[in-house]
This record gives sequence, structure tokens and C-alpha cells, in this order.
Amino acid sequence: MRHILIADNDPKVRSQVGEHARSEGYLVAEAEDGETAVTMHRQNPYDFVLLAGKDGFSACQAIRTFSPVPIMLASQAGGSQASIRALELGADDFLQKPLEPKEVLLRISAILKRGYGRPRQLISGGITVDLTARRALVDGAPVSLTPKEFDLLAVLMSQPDAALSRRRLLETVWGEEHSRDTRTLDTHIKQIRRAIAPYSKRIVTLRGVGYRFDGE
Repeated sequence: MRHILIADNDPKVRSQVGEHARSEGYLVAEAEDGETAVTMHRQNPYDFVLLAGKDGFSACQAIRTFSPVPIMLASQAGGSQASIRALELGADDFLQKPLEPKEVLLRISAILKRGYGRPRQLISGGITVDLTARRALVDGAPVSLTPKEFDLLAVLMSQPDAALSRRRLLETVWGEEHSRDTRTLDTHIKQIRRAIAPYSKRIVTLRGVGYRFDGE
């Protein structure tokens, strides 16, 4: 039986969609916001995540650092720009609110039938990051990383050759409340470089900007 997570600040939305999902045979869990949804999925992975709250975009970005789970994003904002942004952040589908529960469930069913569309592993040269097992390997041998170090490496490797600002990395891995804690970020980068020693130069420091992971 599929287990889905519904995240929205509005309990009515969670109730309406959740009730319809249960009637279709799904197990349903609810989260009152995106941050809670990220924590819940990290602790107990679900088969599908619906992010319909105000912080859905940031939650989607955070989940994509450690999980390939199918994600549907929903927002009051509509139009092509919102849809493009959702897809760029890794969402599998996008809907403009208000939601029609029947349509939501039809879309969820279609996505689940296709299977996970996101890579479960990030591989670059001798570095492998297994998002499902949350395990990192260098030349086939496992390396020790803290949860935040793993997430940070996953973010960098998921966007090779892209300049990622310190603020963006901090918000993605630690949350907005830590967006200025550059010392913490730099310390974690240092530890990651030690862990992937043969390939440490792949993580490039961009002075005044942030970091870039050089692809193959």
C-alpha cells in the first residue's frame, strides 16, 4: 500500500485531499508546513510527497538533496514561471491552487505508475552518492560523512559546473535561519574535501560567491 505525505499550512486542504486519498486506498500522513515535511520524509521516507504550502518550493529543493521521491508542488501562484520554477527545483508535477482532490489523485496515480523519475545515485568520476541508502563512496569504498555533509555534497553534485552561492547552499541544507552562517558552511566543505581526498579539487571555492562542483 502506497504511503503519501501531504504538506499544507491549511488544514482544510490536507483534510480534503487526504480524505480522497484514503478512499483510493492510500495511507496518508500530514504535515503542517514544508519544513516539517522535509523532516518527516528524512526520518520515514514516503512513496509520494505533495507540497502545497507557502514554503513548498524551498521544501522541494531541500528534499531533492537526499531523496528521489516523486513530488507534486502546488501554489497559489500560477502561470508558466511558477511551473518552470517547480520543475527546475526537481518537482515531478505542478498544480495551481485551489486543488481539485480528484485531479490531484489522478496525477499522483499516473506519476507512481511511471515509477521514480529522479536518479537515485549521483555519480561523478570516482565519487558516488547513493540518495536512497544515504551513503557516499569514493572509488567504491564508503566514506564517513555527517548528515549535513552528505546533504551538502549531494546538492553540489546534483548541479555540476554551477556556481552556488553560500546563501543558497546554507538555505538549502540548513534552512533560512542559518543563511548567514558562512563559517559552518566552510567547515563542512573542508570536512567533505578530506573525505573525498583524491577528488577534493572537484569542489572549487569561488571567492565572493560560494562553491562549484566541477563535473567530469
